[in-house]
Amino acid sequence: MEITNQQVTEHAFLRPMYADAYFPDHVVDQGREILLRLCQRIEAAQPSDLEALYVLTQAAAEEFNLLQAEFEAAGSEIETVAREWIAEEFWFVASAYRFAAADVEELISGRDW
Repeated sequence: MEITNQQVTEHAFLRPMYADAYFPDHVVDQGREILLRLCQRIEAAQPSDLEALYVLTQAAAEEFNLLQAEFEAAGSEIETVAREWIAEEFWFVASAYRFAAADVEELISGRDW
């Protein structure tokens, strides 16, 4: 499914992580793909309220949980600064789909990173 939200299609996801050599691009690419799949799911499901949105974002946060092993295998990790950057991307996605009132911690609850 092609993403139709112009804010999303023009957004460079995880830009700070790509700019930092500590984070291998091939693993950051996987994180970007998680976020793009989240956008596709939001467009397909068209959640009507925050609770429905949280179900989608929390599933994506759990995908990032699995990605931790990939970072570690590449000699990196989702550390403090990366956690903040990833959380900011979840909030960007929520606001791009008119859920600016979303609670960032709720968007990513279930994370272990």
